[in-house]
Amino acid sequence: MRLDKFLKVSRIIKRRAIAKKIADQGRIMINDKVAKSSSDVRVGDVLTIEFGNKTEKVQVNQLVETTKKDEAAGMYEILEESYAEDFGKE
Repeated sequence: MRLDKFLKVSRIIKRRAIAKKIADQGRIMINDKVAKSSSDVRVGDVLTIEFGNKTEKVQVNQLVETTKKDEAAGMYEILEESYAEDFGKE
């Protein structure tokens, strides 16, 4: 399954166009390699996604073409979440 489609179907990112834009900016990695929106995602892959000041690492558990909102969370497992430090705070 394409990376941008997985991110949309799993509801990690709400719109496929946004998922494509983020991937094409080099802010998503699959198994520690920079990924493009057309990269293939397989079960067991680890995705690292940079959102603004938050970085999320998730593992792909299953791939389905369509899903309901309450079933989407089963497609992945969050391994790690980290937030960038606020350098301007004192």
